[in-house]
Amino acid sequence: MLLLFIVSLAWAFSFGLIKGNLTGVDSNFVSFVRMAISFVVFLPFIKIKRIDRKLFLKLALAGVMQFGIMYIAYIASFKTLKAYEVALFTIFTPIYVTLIDDAFRKKFNPLYLVTALLAVVGTWIIKSGEPLSPGIMSGFLLVQVSNLTFAFGQVYYRRLMAEHNELKDQNVFGVLYFGAVAVTLAATLIFTPLADVTLTAKQIWTLVYLGVFASGVCFFLWGIGSRKVNTGALAIFNDLKVPLAVAVSLVVFGEKTNWVTLLIGGLIVVASLVFNEWLTNKVIVKR
Repeated sequence: MLLLFIVSLAWAFSFGLIKGNLTGVDSNFVSFVRMAISFVVFLPFIKIKRIDRKLFLKLALAGVMQFGIMYIAYIASFKTLKAYEVALFTIFTPIYVTLIDDAFRKKFNPLYLVTALLAVVGTWIIKSGEPLSPGIMSGFLLVQVSNLTFAFGQVYYRRLMAEHNELKDQNVFGVLYFGAVAVTLAATLIFTPLADVTLTAKQIWTLVYLGVFASGVCFFLWGIGSRKVNTGALAIFNDLKVPLAVAVSLVVFGEKTNWVTLLIGGLIVVASLVFNEWLTNKVIVKR
């Protein structure tokens, strides 16, 4: 769980950085550069001889969904949404994680869905009552595409690695970024007017940070951490970044919010995690 918390905290900074430093830069181009940097970071660790063609394609598909399409939709949403609104609309991710995992297993686990919904309630309380910006519907739909693909990729990757426990995460993770690079490159070549793309020094360093750390290192740690917790805990940690993002916005980026709703909502998110662990351990003991 510590890995998932560290990554959630790191990602909490990304909302403000993207909105503050990358405004005006084409979202497809940002997605491609970010994924290309992450791919280069993990390229030396790929053990291609240990990965057969079928598994390679499956891992690449996980990367296309979890990183590629997710980032294309996620970064595009900043055109019409404020940073805190993007963070708020990611509250549905834990439900998607739970339902997709249940769909793969062809069964319904109400325990995980209850704890995920509790986390959603907590994150909704944090931002309840605040006005939302124009263009909210298009931005909302883009974030939901991002949430769905990110959730699918997480669950699919966990299942693939569970079937191939002889492989280590660091030896296959670059394949996921390969898939993400392929789809973001295609989107950039088709939709981005490359002749109009110009970057300042601050924007370049922001992309380097996001590509190496927030996407590269953090997604890798998230992949490892996600395999060490149950689906309910994974769903909740997908929402923990929301109260953390609000806290970072207050302390670091100087934004304002309602401290009462922040504290109440944050406590509910934490309580949902504790509740999930207690119930899960109770089920295990009974077995």
